[in-house]
Amino acid sequence: MTLKPKRQLNLLQTSSIIIGQVIGSGIFINIPIVAAIAGNSWIAVFIWFLGGLLWLPQIFILAEMGTAYPDQGGPYHFIHKAGSPFLAFIYTWTAFLTSDTPTLTIIGLLAADALSFFFPELGLGIYAKIFAAVLIAIFTVLQYRSVKSGGNVQVVLTFAKLFPLLAVVIIGFFFIGDGNLYVESLFRTNENKPISLSIITAGVAATIWAYAGFLNILYTSGEVKNPTKNLPKALIGSVLFVMGAYVLISFFTNAIVPFNDLISVEEGKFINPFKYIQGISGIAGGIFAVAVFVSMLGVMNSSIITQPRLEYAMAKDGLFFKRFATLHPKFLTPSFSIVFQSVFAVVLLFGNLNDLLGYFTLSYVLQNTLVYGSIFWLHKKEDYKPTYKSPVWKIMGGVSVLVQLYLAYGAFLAFPLGGLLACLSLIFTGLPLYLYFKREKSN
Repeated sequence: MTLKPKRQLNLLQTSSIIIGQVIGSGIFINIPIVAAIAGNSWIAVFIWFLGGLLWLPQIFILAEMGTAYPDQGGPYHFIHKAGSPFLAFIYTWTAFLTSDTPTLTIIGLLAADALSFFFPELGLGIYAKIFAAVLIAIFTVLQYRSVKSGGNVQVVLTFAKLFPLLAVVIIGFFFIGDGNLYVESLFRTNENKPISLSIITAGVAATIWAYAGFLNILYTSGEVKNPTKNLPKALIGSVLFVMGAYVLISFFTNAIVPFNDLISVEEGKFINPFKYIQGISGIAGGIFAVAVFVSMLGVMNSSIITQPRLEYAMAKDGLFFKRFATLHPKFLTPSFSIVFQSVFAVVLLFGNLNDLLGYFTLSYVLQNTLVYGSIFWLHKKEDYKPTYKSPVWKIMGGVSVLVQLYLAYGAFLAFPLGGLLACLSLIFTGLPLYLYFKREKSN
């Protein structure tokens, strides 16, 4: 009897996985960056709104393709069905080596760094790496045993990470009249320069990574209940929720924090709005540290749920190592894929974090370019019968591809060249592997 994944994730769990992977503590890194680019509180908030709108075409395309092929490893199948098993292999190989696995590594280190507020030892290299490895191991065991239990944990973690964000919104209401949102002109920066299209464009680009992560739920489409209805609802509902959350958090953070303090935050550092709230400023550091830690747990849990399903799907097609196609006989989870990816993530803990960020950025946008581009070929296939259809799909698909190409250019400007070249080198190692698996499959 052939084992198959069981559809156990309901709409709430599916939505929680998406939101848990997208909303992290990174919003409090990006808010100061966007504010500094905009030079105007109101324009900064407007930019967060535009950043969300930019993701809508991509979500529409993903929802359409997801309902056409609601199987494990969604993006792999989209590219394969579009007519290129080779590019489908390269997509998965790239994700495995340079984006999905390093995500676990980076998140583990950020979680350790958050708790270094209470335990300074966790800010030191070796202790942070050991702690990150333990976190990865804990969530690996959880996902190894049950996707349903992992989904339930994700619901709890997602709600928990939203509490401090909601607190910023509620408390921020009392700061609206404090003058921090005041600007002399809606159309000029704090340096009295006119708001230009280049300022808006640069600001929107700075929001991109705070919105990234919607696609990964399609890795585990084969375990979503009623996917032809729940996937579009979860994807579209989640992007609207995240966009609304980011706009509100940006608005009220700008209301709470004096603008000069906001734009003077060192790039890559968090802004802690709780520090400016009278009565709790003395414990603000601890509150924020806990909020960041919980947020990182949510991202890690959702990543271990989704990511191993990609390699599992490709292995089922005979284009990857057979062990990755193994389902646990009792838990029906891709057990080997889950364990192997987590072990690899622990090994990467002993690499360079800046290089990992470069790997992630470039590989992520290259992967997405393949995914969104595949819709132009899928529409020519007889078996392409999505139950959800994107509005004006050609325009939506074209915009989605152009966004990824722009981000690829930005990656070369933003990250160390060595890390990016290493990323490209790792991608090209997939060619001989693909030829090997293709030959094995034909024998």
